[in-house]
Amino acid sequence: MVAFSILDIKEFMHILLRTDTFDSFLLTEGSITTYMTWLLDGHSHAGFFSPEDGPYALASQEAYVPFALVRPACFDLIKGKRAPSSFKFVFMLSSENQRRTIASIQSSFAPEDVTGMYLNLKYQNQQLLCTTGVSCRIFSMDKSLEQGWDGLVRRFFKKHQIACEMLS
Repeated sequence: MVAFSILDIKEFMHILLRTDTFDSFLLTEGSITTYMTWLLDGHSHAGFFSPEDGPYALASQEAYVPFALVRPACFDLIKGKRAPSSFKFVFMLSSENQRRTIASIQSSFAPEDVTGMYLNLKYQNQQLLCTTGVSCRIFSMDKSLEQGWDGLVRRFFKKHQIACEMLS
């Protein structure tokens, strides 16, 4: 696990809410506090969609919804003259992206050993922090998967020109 401080919060918020950069992540949970707190439960209810709907395929295969479905509502809650008091988003890789990521890291972990690869965003007191995390079904002293995930997140930020600094 590593933690990053996002240096340009305004630009990051533009990337998060106005571009598709984070759309492929699943949203497991979130909260947005403005004049009240909005709680987001990312559990997917695939029965809401019909098979003809674009989101149906992914929503019917995953336990959580893609951020792409939630992003417009989050934008509507956050936009305005005042910044929110706080927010939190817990993102997770989809099953397919997780399998590809595990393979690219060339870790000793099998896809079925990993329950989730996470990216957590927390904004509070005018600071935006991002932490990474990996959840496994098995205990192992092997940290290669976590280190590989941390490195991929760093490259993801660099590719999308997200200014950040790693915290110790």
